[in-house]
Amino acid sequence: MNRIKEVLEEKGIKQTWLADKLGKSYNMVNGYVQNRQQPRLEILFEIANILEIDVKELLKSNKEN
Repeated sequence: MNRIKEVLEEKGIKQTWLADKLGKSYNMVNGYVQNRQQPRLEILFEIANILEIDVKELLKSNKEN
């Protein structure tokens, strides 16, 4: 699971803008945002770079607290 949707909302960024910056289709980015599919690790790093955040901020922990 990823936090791409939350980070985009926090920053007020549209999925279409991210798709353009990544050179990916809106449908592909929407799949990432809705957690229907997970981006490859290198794409996750690219998203973090574009959003100017640490890649760890895009990941949800699978540990129960």
